[in-house]
Amino acid sequence: METSVPLWRTTRVRTLNSPVMRTVDVARGAGYSVQQVRNLERDGVLPPAARTASGYRTYGRIHLCSALAYRNLAAGTGPVEAKRILRAVHECPRPEALSLLDAAHARLHRERERLRHAREAIAAISTEPLDDVRPSDAMSVSELAAALGVRPSTLRHWDAEGLVVPDRVSARGTRRYSPAQVQDARIVHQLRGAGYRIGPLRALVPHLPRAHRSETVADALAQREASITARSQALLDSAAEISTVVSLALPGYSDR
Repeated sequence: METSVPLWRTTRVRTLNSPVMRTVDVARGAGYSVQQVRNLERDGVLPPAARTASGYRTYGRIHLCSALAYRNLAAGTGPVEAKRILRAVHECPRPEALSLLDAAHARLHRERERLRHAREAIAAISTEPLDDVRPSDAMSVSELAAALGVRPSTLRHWDAEGLVVPDRVSARGTRRYSPAQVQDARIVHQLRGAGYRIGPLRALVPHLPRAHRSETVADALAQREASITARSQALLDSAAEISTVVSLALPGYSDR
């Protein structure tokens, strides 16, 4: 039966090679600076260090494993969420900490699913013919927004950012999207749904029109998939260190 006892308990700690480590030892083992190690302890990523009679910090295996876990968690979830997870590992009942880890994996799974959906949708959109185009086939901002399921302000923002720039067909600057521009807007919409931010899209969009669209977008999606895979691997790599941290914090564990 789970209790509310935090995973960290203030006890004597051990490392794999020595009973205690200095700040610099943890820094070297985890690939951080001495100041970064102190900052991680301050932020609760590392449990509180013991102190010698003269006031020097002493660290152990649980601190090194916590720092290594944070490196991988930060790569997989970002530093803010990584700190939140490690604090929960040290301070909260185990189910709460594991719930945060489950949520991190679930978010990556959703990203993979959105990417898969975007890849399939873009493949279909890119092969649609644009023959026999007539002026009446153009769409207004409100019409295209309704078709995409976005707000008109989203399309205006894309216009301002140079992602999908419609034609102006009157002195008042009325926007009208040609079928080719509608196709571009649909691809941008899918890429946004797959997690692409405005900056990377701005660099990608000039390559969209026509000839090399499929190859360019496929490369962009492949890069996105590689990023998700790297973050998934980082989460997987963090699991062993987190498991060790949990074990070291359990009451009665001898290798401290």
